[in-house]
Amino acid sequence: MYFAQELLDKSSEMRKKWEDEVRKTVSKWPDQKERWSTVSDLEIKRLYGPEDVKDMDFAKDIGYPGQFPYLRGNQVTGYRGKYWTFRMFSGMGSAKDTNERWHLLLKAGQTGLSTAFDFPTLMGYDTDSPKARGECGKCGVAIDTLEDFLVLVDGIPMDQITTSMTINPPATALWAMYCAAAQMKGVPLTNIGGTIQNDMLKEFIAQKTLMCPPEPSVKLISDTVEFGTKFVPRWNTISISGYHIREAGSTAVQELAFTIRDGVEYVDDVIKRKGLPVDEFAPRLSFFFNSHIDFFEEICKLRAARRLWAKLMRDRFGAKDPRSWWMRFHTQTAGCSLTAQQPYNNVVRTATEALAAVLGGTQSLHTNSLDEVWCLPSDHAVQIALRTQQLIAEETGAANTVDPLAGSYFVEALTNEMEEQAWDYIYKIDEMGGMVAAIEKGFPQLEISDAAYKFQQQIDSCEKIMIGVNKYVSDDKGEIPFLEIDDAVETQQIERLNAVRRKRDGKAVKKSLADLKAACKKGENVMPYCIEAVKSLASVQEICDVYRDVYGEYRDPGLY
Repeated sequence: MYFAQELLDKSSEMRKKWEDEVRKTVSKWPDQKERWSTVSDLEIKRLYGPEDVKDMDFAKDIGYPGQFPYLRGNQVTGYRGKYWTFRMFSGMGSAKDTNERWHLLLKAGQTGLSTAFDFPTLMGYDTDSPKARGECGKCGVAIDTLEDFLVLVDGIPMDQITTSMTINPPATALWAMYCAAAQMKGVPLTNIGGTIQNDMLKEFIAQKTLMCPPEPSVKLISDTVEFGTKFVPRWNTISISGYHIREAGSTAVQELAFTIRDGVEYVDDVIKRKGLPVDEFAPRLSFFFNSHIDFFEEICKLRAARRLWAKLMRDRFGAKDPRSWWMRFHTQTAGCSLTAQQPYNNVVRTATEALAAVLGGTQSLHTNSLDEVWCLPSDHAVQIALRTQQLIAEETGAANTVDPLAGSYFVEALTNEMEEQAWDYIYKIDEMGGMVAAIEKGFPQLEISDAAYKFQQQIDSCEKIMIGVNKYVSDDKGEIPFLEIDDAVETQQIERLNAVRRKRDGKAVKKSLADLKAACKKGENVMPYCIEAVKSLASVQEICDVYRDVYGEYRDPGLY
């Protein structure tokens, strides 16, 4: 028990007196709302006290930083030894412009790189594909071949800075380019670090950038885990993402539960398909969470996530290495909380969300720019977003002590409630046969759809408030400068792609793609073959077309 019975009895006595005073007060001045709840609609009581956490065991449920169950963080000294990685998302149309943005941010104090790719690249199509026309560079950087990638990393010390790549179906091709670029720069694969966001299960659940069916998609992920474990030991071979689940309209609990259950699915597959012991690969698994606008809900979600994952890895999978118990995660402030109306309000939203991520113990953080609801962020806006992180780290005192909110009756109680509800979802998915089976049944998709619909109803009725949208609305449009990607970027990118095709060795390309196809059919690990293919200057689409040919293309069944 967290508290002695004597204290609980005393608290109960004091609480009764307080409740008498509350009744007198609210009879004269009623609460502003009949019901108070989080953004995700978890009901919040007026006050929390010892009785709300009376069943907790300090040693088992809370503990100290760097100790199981890691509720209070993985590192024993928190941010005193090292701040989280300041990792701003960059993708500015062309590889050259994105490289320039990287150098600008590094000069401004960014400590890790993060890459946003344009939609054709995300879907595994070259810029000149009929399916890609008009989309080049609009939402990120266009990458067709290794030559584009070499421009992207020009002047970047690949053995000194980590790089995150948000790329899903074509993850093997883009990671192969990163590996090949490092080798060409004389950097051993053992010295490069970063993350690929190749979590395909969340694509079927939420984001819908789809290429192959679920089973081969998971196989490709296990290939990257195996290859990284053996040859690229500093690389996080998957970023298991709840961010896009939340952006699709899920609650915080759904984000927590579905993300972690996706992680369980991947661990299961690597063990069964690759025969790797869990402690060999689990320490390099990473996660990616959303930090939404409800301050305490987000802090509690991140704390619950660490404890939940530690329990799963130790108790379900029998992991022995404490590093396997760690949940290491990147956080991004909520894109869906940004508003086109009164866009300068977004600075405040982002700062609040970033502070929640820090107090929740994130290892890496991206802060959204105020203009991202309209366009790719401008130099001015992205520097404000970066300064937000730096200000939190250096000025607010949030990093002065480890897990400063631990012991709060409210925080501990809400953390427990979110974990319990997440377990309910996990057990339900287990009963369905796992996450792939649940996706095929449409379970997580429909749960998210229902949550999104309910939230929109709450916004429409003003039960939930968005400043500038349904309260304190003004005619002031808060105009901001737009960063626009010139249509000439597409023309130049196609010219560049055609020039590569003219100069490359066609026979070498054909052979490398044939070898990749054979490996796919045999069930071999595709990564060595992808690296050889990109070195021969095979394009992203050419590699992805091999996957489409062997594994087939997936079409969303339209469950809604």
